[in-house]
Amino acid sequence: MGKLNDLGSLGQAVWLDFVDRKFLEAGGLKKLVDEDGLTGVTSNPSIFEKAMGQGTAYDETLAAFDKAHPGAATIDRYEALAVEDIKAAAETLRPVYDRLDGKDGYVSLEVSPYISDDTDATIAEAQKLWAMVDKPNLMIKIPGTPAGVPAIAATIANGINVNVTLLFSQEAYQAVALAYCDGLEKRVAEGQPIDKIASVASFFVSRIDSAVDKKIDALGTDEAKAIRGKVAIANAKMAYQWYLEFLKSDRWQALAAKGAQPQRLLWASTGTKDKAYPDTLYVDTLIGRDTVNTMPPATMDAFRDHGTAAETLTQDIDGARHVLAEAERLGLNLAGVTETLASEGVASFVKSFDDLIGSIAAKQPAQAGA
Repeated sequence: MGKLNDLGSLGQAVWLDFVDRKFLEAGGLKKLVDEDGLTGVTSNPSIFEKAMGQGTAYDETLAAFDKAHPGAATIDRYEALAVEDIKAAAETLRPVYDRLDGKDGYVSLEVSPYISDDTDATIAEAQKLWAMVDKPNLMIKIPGTPAGVPAIAATIANGINVNVTLLFSQEAYQAVALAYCDGLEKRVAEGQPIDKIASVASFFVSRIDSAVDKKIDALGTDEAKAIRGKVAIANAKMAYQWYLEFLKSDRWQALAAKGAQPQRLLWASTGTKDKAYPDTLYVDTLIGRDTVNTMPPATMDAFRDHGTAAETLTQDIDGARHVLAEAERLGLNLAGVTETLASEGVASFVKSFDDLIGSIAAKQPAQAGA
């Protein structure tokens, strides 16, 4: 039993923030499940752009698709590739899903970032991708944008698991947590079961420090430097405190009595971007029950080697409050930072999707698999 297994013993699920055809075919995912207790996988347009946009690993599948669907649109060609990978990951994780009775074992597939401001289109695409993959341990990723919030509620009401992505602020997180309840309550009102519906709220971490630390460095004061590298962790800890309180509410207790699963907080963007910080910073400091940490491979390797497994998420909450109060007093404008990061996150995924679609379009049907 290694350190990643220790996280599971402390109640935190370990997910991999990576998917790639060669990695799946070589049994890399199964090895992580067997040896490290991995229980989930996340993907996004940036990950698929790196996987599909380079090399020839996907050419054979693309050629077969083009032969069966001559003249298909590039977006359809991409979906054929993505769905095959997601299906393979879901099959590898299915024993985990079965063993945990649907409480984990999920793989996530994101709706197109092009429709992040279109509620109806997001709902429709979630249904389409759900049907294409046709696996109970799939989660559809929907961004927690203003248009995404009602789409999340509707998608949950349709019986589809949801991974809410691109959450940076506590207010945005609370909105999607309530949307999850809206969806569950609609199912209850319609006499539909809710015990097999699962959701996570992906709260991004390191990007907050990257943005706030620039403001701290610009101030240059000792007071400002004292909270450098601490704002994102404090923000995440307070989000978890809200989660714990919400679980005690009458609203949630009524749903729990009908078998509802809590919407777990998932720590995303956990790779350390500032080399001055430990490479396991956003794992070591955010370990808590009923949460998920989705890690890129390098962060997973680092934690396996020298991470510290201890329940830290509920430690020094007063200190977290102090850090956020200091950030406000110093005029760091965390609310503005998180709003900007959410917009930039969508734009970044759009850029990755543009590059991805462009690389697939460049693989002309006559040449695919050559």
